[in-house]
Amino acid sequence: CAPATAIEIYHNCTLLHDDLMDKADMRRGKKTVHKAWNDNIAILSGDAMLVLAYRYIEKCPPEYLHEILELFNETVLGICEGQQYDMDFEQQNNVTETEYLEMIRLKTAILFAASLKIGGILGGASCEDTDNLYNFGIHLGIAFQLKDDYLDVYGDSLIFGKNLGGDILSNKKTYMFIKALECANEFQTGELKKWLRASDYDPQEKIMAVIDIYNRLEIKEKCENKIQEYYTRALDNLEAVTVDSIKKIELKSLVQYLMRREL
Repeated sequence: CAPATAIEIYHNCTLLHDDLMDKADMRRGKKTVHKAWNDNIAILSGDAMLVLAYRYIEKCPPEYLHEILELFNETVLGICEGQQYDMDFEQQNNVTETEYLEMIRLKTAILFAASLKIGGILGGASCEDTDNLYNFGIHLGIAFQLKDDYLDVYGDSLIFGKNLGGDILSNKKTYMFIKALECANEFQTGELKKWLRASDYDPQEKIMAVIDIYNRLEIKEKCENKIQEYYTRALDNLEAVTVDSIKKIELKSLVQYLMRREL
């Protein structure tokens, strides 16, 4: 299916650029493109993939092309906005939970949502059903990103395919970090802010110090509860789609897989 190919090519385009901006070394257990080759190749490859994605979008049936192209364009712009928020947050001292959730809605969840809505449009679904599919994707995507943040701290690096603690070293204002600042006492707040400001440090020491505070504040459990909350919302949206339950089995299985995933 050409639109599905377009979405996947564009998704990988965003990963090339995201890894470069985050200075990430690993992706899916292998060196990132900018590490395996160089920054210029990562930028140009990502740009070329965006053009290829549009070529596949052009292959949509003519009667659906305008609606799908408009949705795809809105999604691409939204993801760019979300990525900018993510980078801005690295320099901000205070980021609220609401701001963080909006950032991951834009950066991650809207691509899930657009993928599902495009499928609904091509399948002849009603506007109400395509909206429910879109909201299903939003809530699933937010849960997915929260789980990604969780695995960056509490995952197995060999399974996860990335070096653990990367978000801590990059001063990412993840849900866990924001929640830790919210729950911390005066001393713990000082320690977290000290590590944010630090420029000369042992990376492993910083990671372990921040994780120790997370553990004392039960941030792991709080994050697990938030992930479950969004998976439940996603399933509620899916339940509202007016097709036979048997036709929802694959999407329900996807939710269950993502809830259990370790990579």
